[in-house]
Amino acid sequence: MRNHIEILSEIKPFKKKIIVSSDKSISIRSVLLASQAIGKSRLYNLLESEDVMNTLKSISKLGIKYKKLKNCYLINGYGLNGFETEKNVTIDAGNSGTLARLILGLLVNVKKLIILKGDGSLSKRDFSRVTNPLKNFGANISSKKNSLPVKILGSEFLRPIDYIEDLGSAQCKSSVMLAAIKTPGITKIKAKKSRNHTELLFKYLKIPMKILKTKNYDYIKIKGPCNFKGFNYIIPGDISSCSFFLVLTLLSDKSRIKIKSVNINNTRTGIIKILNKMNAKIYFKNKRNYNGELVADIFVTSKKNLKGINCPKNLNSSAIDEFLVIFLVAAKANGVSTFRDLGELNKKESPRLDLALKFLDMIGIKTLRNKNDVKIYGNPNLKLKGNYIVKEFMKDHRIFMMACVAALTFGGKWKIYDKNSIKTSFPEFLVKIKELGAKII
Repeated sequence: MRNHIEILSEIKPFKKKIIVSSDKSISIRSVLLASQAIGKSRLYNLLESEDVMNTLKSISKLGIKYKKLKNCYLINGYGLNGFETEKNVTIDAGNSGTLARLILGLLVNVKKLIILKGDGSLSKRDFSRVTNPLKNFGANISSKKNSLPVKILGSEFLRPIDYIEDLGSAQCKSSVMLAAIKTPGITKIKAKKSRNHTELLFKYLKIPMKILKTKNYDYIKIKGPCNFKGFNYIIPGDISSCSFFLVLTLLSDKSRIKIKSVNINNTRTGIIKILNKMNAKIYFKNKRNYNGELVADIFVTSKKNLKGINCPKNLNSSAIDEFLVIFLVAAKANGVSTFRDLGELNKKESPRLDLALKFLDMIGIKTLRNKNDVKIYGNPNLKLKGNYIVKEFMKDHRIFMMACVAALTFGGKWKIYDKNSIKTSFPEFLVKIKELGAKII
């Protein structure tokens, strides 16, 4: 079966209501925490993507049983010391940096050697940012060139640490938080602002934790060890998946969309704030609080007079997964858009900043780069008429979806490879855009 699609025409005007896939970040975290709970947990609306399925397979290799019921996944946990393994267990995280970094935090007390590996893309990423603090807890960890595969041998004599996370990485912060719940004493974390799904789940599970919030940092104290009981949780829609439809609608003609029940956690809504600063009109209705997470329906309509932005750096972490499609809006906006300090983009599943600029160059958009700062020179009259092939982009699922949005809004004839990449995060993406009227071969 071929692994590419063809898009030969722009999408026609649409007015639709859709539901996007469940939140991947919360899905992975809820599975990992359920594996540490005492008793049965039921996870409803769990995202059934490769990354989440690999998370379930990983806890299964560690002796945790789960099964899919009619309307949820049932996970039976045995507490903080509940992982049971045989010798030489290998866990495959696939393409998921979230799974790989977070599960290492849970392995700090497992007293058998475990090997963690990933796919070719994930194996190029820096893991020293999590392995170094986990070593300080007392775990024995080794790897070549600070990348996967990683060997970890946990310890029964863990000690709390003081940890500074100053890159805005929720994965690194969360890995240390998961190690802290297994460690006697108080672990102290100074973390640059980033996603707080782990903190909200800890609060929901009544894990002993104190948080002092300042403008740029959160100061977190976790007292361990702290057992907790099995729980029930409903996973909301993923705003990262939602972002492709926001931009598709914004850049299409005479279109409107309602996206139902999306997680609008303030640490994830940077794209909304950025696009509204660019003259979009995106708004929420039916806001509600679900165990600390804000959920709402999101509305957006087409907009022609978009304008460039001098993007505030403090929005970077809350839009880190959405900059690819934000760049598409900047490409069609009037004026120059400036983005600063985007180095973290190159530490994702692929060097996304490098690849995004390569993509913009391919479609004729002028950019200027100075290290991790970027200027994008918008063209409000952008209309493509040529033939475009998207192939050498490291099989990144977000670049595949970005290319689909560009093809459906900018015109031209496109051949976009690596469609199987979307299985990692948003398996139903192509189904959803076809529901809006997109013609895909």
